Amino acid sequence: MAARTSSGKSSAKARPSYRCTECGNQLPKWVGRCPECNAWGTVEEYGAVPVRTTAAGPVSAPARPIAQVDGQVATARPTGVDELDRVLGGGLVPGAVVLLAGEPGVGKSTLLLDVAAKAATDRNRTLYVTGEESAGQVRLRADRIGALSDHLYLAAETDLGAVLGHIDQVGPSLLVLDSVQTIASAELDGAPGGMAQVREVAGALIRASKERGMATLLVGHVTKDGSIAGPRLLEHLVDVVLSFEGDRHARLRLIRGVKNRYGATDEVGCFELHDEGIAGLPDPSGLFLTRRAQPVPGTCLTVTLEGRRPLVAEVQALMVDSQIPSPRRTTSGLDSPRIAMVLAVVERHGGVRLGKQDIYTATVGGVRLTEPAADLAIALSVASSAANTPLPSNLVAIGEVGLAGEVRRVTGVQRRLAEAHRLGFTHALVPQDPGKVPPGMRVVEVADIGEAMAAIPGRHPSAGSGGSGPAAEDRTAGGGRPARRPRSRASAGAGPDAGPAAGAGPADGAWELVEPEGAPEPF
Repeated sequence: MAARTSSGKSSAKARPSYRCTECGNQLPKWVGRCPECNAWGTVEEYGAVPVRTTAAGPVSAPARPIAQVDGQVATARPTGVDELDRVLGGGLVPGAVVLLAGEPGVGKSTLLLDVAAKAATDRNRTLYVTGEESAGQVRLRADRIGALSDHLYLAAETDLGAVLGHIDQVGPSLLVLDSVQTIASAELDGAPGGMAQVREVAGALIRASKERGMATLLVGHVTKDGSIAGPRLLEHLVDVVLSFEGDRHARLRLIRGVKNRYGATDEVGCFELHDEGIAGLPDPSGLFLTRRAQPVPGTCLTVTLEGRRPLVAEVQALMVDSQIPSPRRTTSGLDSPRIAMVLAVVERHGGVRLGKQDIYTATVGGVRLTEPAADLAIALSVASSAANTPLPSNLVAIGEVGLAGEVRRVTGVQRRLAEAHRLGFTHALVPQDPGKVPPGMRVVEVADIGEAMAAIPGRHPSAGSGGSGPAAEDRTAGGGRPARRPRSRASAGAGPDAGPAAGAGPADGAWELVEPEGAPEPF
């Protein structure tokens, strides 16, 4: 029977409650599998759920008008690594908590050890806590990359209480924890890296950072699909989320801002990994270009935007006669579905037959091009390989290619052209209405893929279709239709007769930069 209170009313008997030891999810009854984290056999009985009420308590500081709040305490402090400061928005803000996630072996620990050493001064100590390696292993890496400082303190701990004790003892201005999945609290059940443990560890470190004005850098693991491991709540708790990307077989490393409460999220930092550690690359375009004395068939340059940063990259294509019924289509550093679409447009609207050819497309230097602005460069590199005729070495191609063969506008054309001009490129193929052209650069506006092919033709029809015969020759300028005349735009000071810079012209046998016959102004 139900128990009765002094007022005569019956109250239900307190029922036991159940909780998942892996993620902390509370359940009204026992189940074999937790519906929150999908773990089996982790639901246990722990008693009735107490009724909790929160009463008003003492405040830590009285509320003040916002104009009287000192904003200088939240001023970013440079870390000494310019590329990281670029992504953070100027540096680390005191009290900020930053989560850096990336695949194993990409260079997270190397980068943060370098940051910890450069940020350590006599007035701002740095504490580096490692839960994955011993102190001796970290010291060996510090010797290799030159990250030694008298004000950099090192501890190897896996217990949250011990980490908080080191923070009280050292009093650092910067804490680096590698990694948040290896630290566990003794007050909670579950293995390190579980949802409940990650929540508790992150919450305790965030409270310590805010109370002390201590910047904190947390290293996070990623899952097989590349997302940050652990509960999604972790990303909401921290102030900044950074993604560290890179191919193990390439030198380039990129840091992207996924979330940033103190700056923009479209910035990208570029680094180069080498034997002595990792170094920032303020001008990484050179990694993505191949230095040649003469241009070769099947290559075309484009300008991609990584965040706000324009990078000149090289696209390569190779076509050979297929020896199997289903020709190969192989890509490296490019999006396979996008490549298939561009190849179809080149064959249908560009007059280049590709059906019996094995086609290999790739980028140079380990860069990955996923934005549509590289479509035009891919199409031209394929056509160049099919004709076995090189493109001019001083040409860049920018534009998105649609299924109808049109060349569409892309964002940041002026920034892309400015970067290409800075690196010495004098000619460009772009969509219509590109905006202001850099001084000394000549730009041809094309409306479709047929105009793009016609704007480069010293290519004769007999050389353009990979030996496909007269039917393909008639379609070279756009499926048998007369090609519309591309519009050539030159900047101030470069008249119609102005040619490319000395030594920058095409090699013998290369396509010449001229407009179709009858055009009033040469490219």
